Amino acid sequence: MATQIGKWGNSLAVRIPSALAEQFGLKEGSPVEIITDDRGLLVRKPGYRLEDLLAGITPENLPQEPSPGPAVGGTGGGGG
Repeated sequence: MATQIGKWGNSLAVRIPSALAEQFGLKEGSPVEIITDDRGLLVRKPGYRLEDLLAGITPENLPQEPSPGPAVGGTGGGGG
């Protein structure tokens, strides 16, 4: 998909078409990372960092310990 480079202050900015922004859940202020190599630039949403995920845990959203549930099956042994 073709797009344009624009001026943003002293920097340049890549214009992301609204359809792509919507598809990838991007909005103004969304963090992205830019990766470069000999083939060009790649703009992508950053991965999750463990410290950020842990910082987001609160007593209200802390997962509960799963219940083992009722016992299922017999005691074994059989007979016969």
